[in-house]
Amino acid sequence: MSTAQLRFDLRTIGQAFQISGEFESARLHGDGHINDTFLAAYRSGPRTSRFILQRINHHVFRDPSAVMDNIVRVLEHLRGKLGSTPDAARRVLSLVPTRTGGYLHRDGEGNYWRAYVAIDGARTLAIVEDPGQARESGRAFGRFQTLLADLPAPRLKDTIPDFHNTPKRFCAFEASVAADAENRGAQAKREIDFALSRKAVSRVLQDAHASGGMPERIVHNDTKFNNVLIDASTNEALCVIDLDTVMPGLALHDFGDMVRTATSPTAEDERDLSKVTVRLPVFQALVEGYVSEAGAFLTTVERRHLAFSGKLIAFELGLRFLTDFLEGDAYFKVHREGHNLDRARSQFRLVAEIEAREDEMIRLAERACARTAKP
Repeated sequence: MSTAQLRFDLRTIGQAFQISGEFESARLHGDGHINDTFLAAYRSGPRTSRFILQRINHHVFRDPSAVMDNIVRVLEHLRGKLGSTPDAARRVLSLVPTRTGGYLHRDGEGNYWRAYVAIDGARTLAIVEDPGQARESGRAFGRFQTLLADLPAPRLKDTIPDFHNTPKRFCAFEASVAADAENRGAQAKREIDFALSRKAVSRVLQDAHASGGMPERIVHNDTKFNNVLIDASTNEALCVIDLDTVMPGLALHDFGDMVRTATSPTAEDERDLSKVTVRLPVFQALVEGYVSEAGAFLTTVERRHLAFSGKLIAFELGLRFLTDFLEGDAYFKVHREGHNLDRARSQFRLVAEIEAREDEMIRLAERACARTAKP
């Protein structure tokens, strides 16, 4: 049994929600860096139902009520848009209410919990195995953005202010280098120099937004491939999950994170940097899938920066990992000494790989966009 399972009384946590049946078991689920997620089974007669019990990390998401307000609005809107779509119940997440009303439970230790109905016959994958999966991932997130394009006012809340404000992330990185509070700077000199030499990269999308070519949209903000539920039988993308960071942002922050997590065949903490590369057939499928759903609303400036966005988000996350390493691993969960430094090295290697292939990626994106050009 894991430390997290020993820490939480999941049977009691589950009793706070409108879940029928007898608690059978719960186990850790997924590999997220921030929240603690469990898959719980409940039996009613011969039938076993599964639910997701998730502890919201309120040190990262400091206003859990705002997080849940956003999620409830988004899910209600998606459900309304899907309407009578076949298999609609599997194409949008369903929250489970608490027994006292609402969807957020606070336990006796001050932890915040929510519950979802688990979607049967679905799976997540950590790494894209073939271009078909990349195409489905691109379609899923493009469809997600499209369905939310007409979300009524008021504006969604910023659950993590400046989440993808790369220039601000760069300033935080520079401050951590100057302070070197944990005396780790010498271990990361090569990575620090790599980042400092690419400071201009951090401003590109923010400047495009400021000039009006890249409008604010409702976006997911964490489009890792494992945040897409895949039908286990058909390999079709069903829906996207992990909605804590759904808020206003730039469409290409989402696409860039798809490129970052889908095109390399390795995990984001790969130590053997020779394995970190950009699979161009996967990028081609990803951009084709994405613009097939989102292409109708993308501006010319957004289309022009599709290939660049992957480099930016890989660079941004590398900055965040490196900053956390320099500050003593306070934000991301680590599982070994130097884990955040390994993550930063892997992300920066991916930046270099994208730089080496960027011209070809631009051509592939242009071809995909040409096939979905606005009339």
